[in-house]
Amino acid sequence: MKKASLHNLGCKVNACETEAMEQQLIRAGYEIVSFGHPADVCVVNTCTVTNIADHKSRQMLHKARKSNPDAIIVAVGCYVQAMGEELLHNGDADIIIGNDRKGELISLIEKYEQEMQGTVGTAPAKGTDAHSQVGKNKCNCSEIIDINAPERPFEELGITHPSEHTRAFLKIQDGCNQFCSYCAIPYARGRNRSRRPEDALDEAKSLAADGFKEIVLTGINLSAYGTDLMGNKEGRPLLDLIKGINDIEGIQRIRLGSLEPRIITEDFVRELASYEKVCPHFHLSLQSGSDTVLRRMNRHYTADGYYRKCEIIRNFYEHPALTTDIIVGFPGETEEEYENTCDFAGKVGFYQIHVFKYSRRDGTPAAKMPKQVPGKVAARRSVGLISLGLALEDEFKKWYNGKVVEVLFEEPFFEEGRQYFTGFTPEYIRVRFSSEEDLRNRILPVVFSDNMV
Repeated sequence: MKKASLHNLGCKVNACETEAMEQQLIRAGYEIVSFGHPADVCVVNTCTVTNIADHKSRQMLHKARKSNPDAIIVAVGCYVQAMGEELLHNGDADIIIGNDRKGELISLIEKYEQEMQGTVGTAPAKGTDAHSQVGKNKCNCSEIIDINAPERPFEELGITHPSEHTRAFLKIQDGCNQFCSYCAIPYARGRNRSRRPEDALDEAKSLAADGFKEIVLTGINLSAYGTDLMGNKEGRPLLDLIKGINDIEGIQRIRLGSLEPRIITEDFVRELASYEKVCPHFHLSLQSGSDTVLRRMNRHYTADGYYRKCEIIRNFYEHPALTTDIIVGFPGETEEEYENTCDFAGKVGFYQIHVFKYSRRDGTPAAKMPKQVPGKVAARRSVGLISLGLALEDEFKKWYNGKVVEVLFEEPFFEEGRQYFTGFTPEYIRVRFSSEEDLRNRILPVVFSDNMV
């Protein structure tokens, strides 16, 4: 039996797609082994959200080649979409697959094997949608499309069944039309594309039948779901899909991925709160608490407007978990603008803050902006905001001390001879609980305390 390994980099959308590619390999008869172990095929799902992500993508491809010199190395994803020509020439991968072609993984592997067995030298001309370049001993097969071609459909990768039977990611949207000045993702993922509701519901039903209790809805810009299929009724298509999943027997939790602030309205949250399976955990992208920085970022809201969105959520949920992303060191960010962001984060009272140091991305408007912030300054600001975020997280968790919380238990581990299980509350608070009984994939009430986190 042939063996295959996979390594994922980047976001939850990438993780979902990696699961789908793993399922393709299993159905084709491959045995899945850990990345770095001997394998016939090594797949690296790459990321390009930052320069560090680019570096890690190259690093993982190099590791795959070094640990398995005779294997077929497959590079897929966002870094490939952005830097395909470079990969095609440097020999880091035998097959390179951009976005919207991951569903063809098996056929491309088979095509490559056929070329290597006897048709090397007869590949299609470079510049076609699928072409090959022939080297001395290897051929490089490339499958990179124009991701920004108009009316590109959502790529169906089929129903996936992750190995853990607790939470399952359900990808329903891809691409982004916002073009924030710092972000390369629209160039790597293309324009907004949404999955047909009937296909998403079919997968949700299959996952429920397979024992999954929690569905996590994911997308590059989840708030834009359905706007390309059903007009400009922003929020309505997403609510309709959530209602459909809420009605599926067996699904006990629905968790939303990252949302844009603009989707939060009283009508939207009022209806969302009526669906009892929706978790009171909202990840609202902020990026900065300074209005002047938000304008330079091409984010279409103000700090005050964002705060009002948070208050709407709190009007309908007793103690919701509000999490966010913040970039420090954006071009031109002054100490005052940074302090404004810190003050604003404290005012909102986030549960968690994911802090990112600005990463200059060639081809984006921000890369050409004056007053690029020195790395040491950005690093200092990052440390300060992370520290604030940890203090806010502790404060948020204190509210639950002595209260009964529902925990979906996932993984067992052992500590000092005792068996524990980790799990998450609806607010996405990670807890651990000692039990000799197997608690995996069970939702149980526990009394929350500090020593559980």
